[in-house]
Amino acid sequence: MISLTHNFQSNWKVISGFGHYAGLIKMGNKVLALHSDGVGTKVIVAQLMDRFDTVGIDCVAMNVNDVICVGAQPIGFVDYIALGSANQYLVKQIIKGLVNGSRQCNMAIVGGETAIVPDIIRDCSKKNIKNSFDLVGMVLGIVERSKLILGDKIRTGDIILGIESSGLHSNGYTLARKVLLTKYSVDDKAKNIVHTVGEELLIPTRLYIRPVMEILNQRKISVHGLAHITGGSFSKLTRLNRNVRYNLDNLPVAEGIFKLIQNDGHIAAKEMYKTFNMGIGLCMVIPKTSCDRIISIFEKHNMKCRRVGIVDRKGDGKVIAKINNKNEILSE
Repeated sequence: MISLTHNFQSNWKVISGFGHYAGLIKMGNKVLALHSDGVGTKVIVAQLMDRFDTVGIDCVAMNVNDVICVGAQPIGFVDYIALGSANQYLVKQIIKGLVNGSRQCNMAIVGGETAIVPDIIRDCSKKNIKNSFDLVGMVLGIVERSKLILGDKIRTGDIILGIESSGLHSNGYTLARKVLLTKYSVDDKAKNIVHTVGEELLIPTRLYIRPVMEILNQRKISVHGLAHITGGSFSKLTRLNRNVRYNLDNLPVAEGIFKLIQNDGHIAAKEMYKTFNMGIGLCMVIPKTSCDRIISIFEKHNMKCRRVGIVDRKGDGKVIAKINNKNEILSE
């Protein structure tokens, strides 16, 4: 049904309407990239913590980290804040995070909408409906047609680099909350984590735009694919190219909050790697010749980077991961 709308106008051509990291519209030799995403149930943790100045960073990151995966430079952002009741303080705190995230991207917030919808937004924290909200954003990016990264150049022998995450980012929170917040309060400290449970859950999503844009602007560096590791975790690689197989033979072991969730929730290792980023927030598929230079750029931006796998053969987009010395299929 949605694909029918691609023919509703004739002045510009829709290159990609869904299925990749951004919708793409060709305008001459330029391509507009659009994407929309929210923060999810992480907002409930913000309510429980009574802290709202970081979820805006998450909202920006969940959008920007996706749109850069097609090689686009984010240039504009709009937000939607739905509230259980009018609350000027809450809105101001949320906007602090949005501005913080946008500053990291050198990107303008060009508009937004605030809605008071008490019949829809309810008190998830069981504290006070005046602090109940939902947060969604949309980003506009731009890229030259010749510089699009759509995964079609991925070849057998390409290296898969994994760039570290800052924690859970903004995915898997329904399961994380079910496991942790039935056993701990947000103010508790627990084994394997440095901060309190609430502080760990509220760590903002890492923004990868600065090192990625620097890499994409280097003529001597080639990038064949970029995957933001969010919902569905490493199965996201499948959307880049379905004609190869991705072999993740060097993923990090569960540490920190991931280990806490796995142990307290008695969750199978395979399920953890299918749900959470496990410490890798972005994957980059590159030719071996670009590996060292890309790693050095991420290190310059204080981001740890490691080889996590290889494109080992032609296939159907399957993602294989070595977990506890056993090969597991992570893609559906």
